[in-house]
Amino acid sequence: MFAGFTTRQVRANGITVHVCCGGAGPPVLLLHGYPETHVMWHQVAPVLARRFTVVCPDLRGYGDSGKPPGGPEHEGYSKRAMAQDQVAVMAALGFGRFAVAGHDRGARVALRMALDHPGTVSRLAVLDIIPTKTIYETTDQQHATTVWRYFFLTQPGGLPEHLIGADPQYYLRYTLGEWCGTPGALAPEAVAEYTRCFTPAAIHASCEDYRAGAGIDLVHDQADAARPLACPVLVLWSKAGIGRAYDVERIWAQRAPELRGRALDCGHFLAEERPAETTAELLAFLTQDP
Repeated sequence: MFAGFTTRQVRANGITVHVCCGGAGPPVLLLHGYPETHVMWHQVAPVLARRFTVVCPDLRGYGDSGKPPGGPEHEGYSKRAMAQDQVAVMAALGFGRFAVAGHDRGARVALRMALDHPGTVSRLAVLDIIPTKTIYETTDQQHATTVWRYFFLTQPGGLPEHLIGADPQYYLRYTLGEWCGTPGALAPEAVAEYTRCFTPAAIHASCEDYRAGAGIDLVHDQADAARPLACPVLVLWSKAGIGRAYDVERIWAQRAPELRGRALDCGHFLAEERPAETTAELLAFLTQDP
C-alpha cells in the first residue's frame, strides 16, 4: 500500500514508534486518527512523496507503536506527550523543522505540537476536527448524540474496554461505518490492518487517549486559550460530518491568523473518501509561498 516506502522502529521519548517513510524533499509528518493507523494515508502519502519526504508514524497506543501506561491522570496519553513523541521521531530522522498534517486524534496531537514547539512546526494542517475544548464547552443534546465517544470512552474502571472487548470487530466496523460518508471508500486491505491492530492493548490505550482529552489536555488547552497559532494553518472538514454541527471555519479563524481551508463533500475519513481532493489541498498548502 506504500510502494517505495520503508518501515522502521524509532526509539523516541521513552517508547518505540513504528514509522513508515518515503520520498525525498522537505519533510512532512502525517498523523492518523482513531481508530486507525498510519495506513489511513495510503492514497495520500505516495503522491506527496513525489515532492516531499513523508513520515507516517503510528501514534503511541496505536498500530505497532508502543503502548505505555497512561498514569493516574492519563498523562501518558496527553497530546503534549504524544506530540513530544513525534518531535523526537523527526529529530531522530534528522528533521528539526517540518510541516505536519493530522486527522482526528492526530490533528489534536498536531495542534498541541504547533503550540508547544512553534519553532519546529512550519505549517499545520488539521483534518476534520475542532478543538476538544470547544466540543466540551458547546455540547448540547444534539451534539452529545453525535460525539458520544467523548463520554463513553472516558468512563473509568475499564468499562469501555470491557464493553468494546466483548466484540471488538463489531465495534470497529460500527465506528468505521458510522463515520464514513462514502460507501466502499475504505479499502479492504486498510480495514484489515485496522482490525489487526485493534488489540486489547490498543483499545485500552485509545480509551486513555480520550480520557486524557477530557482531563489533562483541557488543562493545557485552557492555559493556551488566548495563544494564536504562529504558523500557516490549513483546515479541511467533512460537509456530512462536523460541517453539519459546527461553523468550522469561524472556530479556527479565532486561533489561526493565517488560515485557509474548506469543506469536502464526504464523511469523516477525508483522506480515504476524497483522497485526490485531500492531496491537492495539502500540496497547494505545502507549496505556497511563505
